[in-house]
Amino acid sequence: MKILFDRPVIPGLGKKYVAIDGKFIVTVTDDRPEGEFDRVICCNNRLLMPGLYNCHTHAAMTLFRGYGEELPLHRWLQERIFPAEERLTNRAVYAASMLAAAEMIGSGIVSFTDMYNFNEETVSAVLETGMKANISRAVLSFDPGADPAKDERVLEGIRLFECCHGLGDGRVRIDMSLHAEYTNQRSYCEYIAHYAKANGAGIHIHLSETEAEHKEGIERRGMTPAEFFADTGVFDVPVTAAHCVWISDSDMALMAKKGVTVAHNPASNLKLGSGIMPLEKVLAAGVNVTLGTDGTASNNRLDILREMYLAAILHKGVNRRADCIAAGEIIKMATVNGAKSQGRADCGRIEAGCRADIILLDLDTVSNIPMYEPEYTVLFSASSADVRMTMADGKVLYENGEYTTLDIEHIKHELRYVCEHYFD
Repeated sequence: MKILFDRPVIPGLGKKYVAIDGKFIVTVTDDRPEGEFDRVICCNNRLLMPGLYNCHTHAAMTLFRGYGEELPLHRWLQERIFPAEERLTNRAVYAASMLAAAEMIGSGIVSFTDMYNFNEETVSAVLETGMKANISRAVLSFDPGADPAKDERVLEGIRLFECCHGLGDGRVRIDMSLHAEYTNQRSYCEYIAHYAKANGAGIHIHLSETEAEHKEGIERRGMTPAEFFADTGVFDVPVTAAHCVWISDSDMALMAKKGVTVAHNPASNLKLGSGIMPLEKVLAAGVNVTLGTDGTASNNRLDILREMYLAAILHKGVNRRADCIAAGEIIKMATVNGAKSQGRADCGRIEAGCRADIILLDLDTVSNIPMYEPEYTVLFSASSADVRMTMADGKVLYENGEYTTLDIEHIKHELRYVCEHYFD
């Protein structure tokens, strides 16, 4: 299908015509492209930008939104989340993944990086809704004598890679996953690293989320968690490391050298009292930084526009400098940096040859008037309520409050049913 966006405002580019043909952007120009279009979209008072990336989440944790509040991370995990997850079922994870997809699509997110279990259900949700995702089976290992080659969780991750990697014309990508340094044995880390390297897979981890995790890792291993992952070969493949609140200066240099991506989760880290990731220092070290929401149990929202706002204002206050991180840098974190972290070289930018992953924001709202600089409007004025269209691979998934690929009322009904019957 050929679609023309009629001169929306594009941050960094101004007003342009944007033409797409099928799954790709073919023209970004000042002059109206010649030829016929199946649809011309009037973009008066509309801002067009690349679709957003949620680079660390646990989609099916929509089941646990508001569950286990006001607890620090380790008590929250041990007392509430891990016991609840023991009761998960395929039906529950599918219903929760569909709800998460709906929430993300409605807020302009086109792709997410997920770490969980019952992963085939999340894959199904992604394929059905038209989104993109990097999905991984979380591996935890506590027995130093266990054989990772025989561990069912490891085998699940390998089977997932073998059966699902590349589905949906590449919309689904499968990563390997190690939950964290403190939840895994060295042998498992080495095994997963070797498999990922041999098969061209990425790895998704939690890293130095709390001060206790970081300090106890040093006491346990004689090295920081980042150094441990580097020592076991994990950093020899593309890695997305979530949180990184307590990484050291030497960790930052190591991660930049190894090409590790940091997924910054400001809302989750604040809500759990974990601290604040040193964003300015991480960027200065040359690390690729993205944004994540984490799961809704530790955030309550799957809203990258809100994370962008938090990241933009939080570090100004912490560093006591209003100009410490440019608006354009935050937008890159939510778009092209996210695409890079997922191995999607033709995504995350509004330019010819890139996938048509596009969102439109309404500029004609009381909170967005007037607009002097589009970047500042996106960061400080706009919200997910202003999203008027979400498109992935040239397919409209959401427009003017209506979903085109899912039945939102059925999804809400199913999630409520699951919660009532499995988690009462």
